[in-house]
Amino acid sequence: MKFGQWLGFICLIMALYVLWQIRQLLLLIFMAIVFTVALNRCVKGLQRLGIKRGLAILITLLTSLGIAILFFIIIVPPFIEQFQKLIELLPQAWNLVRNNSIQWRQQFQFDWLPSLPNLTDLVQQLQPLGTFVFSNFFTFFSNSVAAILQLLFVLVLAMMMLANPQPYRQAFLKLFPNFYRRRAEEILTLSEAGLGNWLLGIAISSTMVGLLSGFGLLVLQINLVLVHAILAGLLNFIPNIGPTASVIFPILIAVIDAPWKIVAILILYFIIQNVESYLLTPTVMAKQVSLLPAITLIAQIFFAQMFGILGLLLALPLTVVVKTWLDELLFKDILDQWD
Repeated sequence: MKFGQWLGFICLIMALYVLWQIRQLLLLIFMAIVFTVALNRCVKGLQRLGIKRGLAILITLLTSLGIAILFFIIIVPPFIEQFQKLIELLPQAWNLVRNNSIQWRQQFQFDWLPSLPNLTDLVQQLQPLGTFVFSNFFTFFSNSVAAILQLLFVLVLAMMMLANPQPYRQAFLKLFPNFYRRRAEEILTLSEAGLGNWLLGIAISSTMVGLLSGFGLLVLQINLVLVHAILAGLLNFIPNIGPTASVIFPILIAVIDAPWKIVAILILYFIIQNVESYLLTPTVMAKQVSLLPAITLIAQIFFAQMFGILGLLLALPLTVVVKTWLDELLFKDILDQWD
């Protein structure tokens, strides 16, 4: 290769190294973009009603702030109270599960199954973790403060981009060669539409899952319905893993109350997931970028390994955007052009 080519190759390697070092910052920027897309969708809806953009932004922000305040006033206090009760009941539920497992092993001669540790042994096993947390209290405290500051950074950045998104859009398009910028803008518009459709769809789907879970558990007279319903709705944002994890807590409570309710809860959550998969998803996500289940799972594992828990939470929107760019840039504009 010529000197210029070597120089370009070295610059590319250095750029990739720098991007890897600031990957957490890039993820926060992407989170701000997700917030911006969500808010901008509301702003555009108000603009279609004839409201000017500045006033539409103000109405959207004030409405979002009002909803957040009402949520923290009405929902959060009882949720925290019930969540604390849930934590208090977990040891009792664990002991009952362990005792039942011992009886089943003896009754059905499942000696090959490993026995569950009792609560004392479990606490002893977790003591090193507790010691680590206590000895690194200030580290955890500083990380908590850093998380709050990062959230503020994301919100401020989202509001700045919402106020005037065009300069940021043009700055991104300048990363492409001049001849491809118009096409890149089309792909960017498709990515924004795909991300907006996913946000709307997952918000409606998660809300319905939470409401259906709460109603079903209320009919079954399961204790701490509010915390179970909210957890079911929130965990629905994480496909594959979330719905499975959300059923664990009501089952543990049912162990204490009435073991026969375990089967009823499993049937309830099975019905809810089928309603969500075959009715809600095709209806509210008809315009969403279609993702194969295996691709979704691989993306979750990949982004979780790359970025940690934040990567897992943002795996789906990241996958939606990446898939859009791969379909348009790599497949349509490059590979499909080859004879």
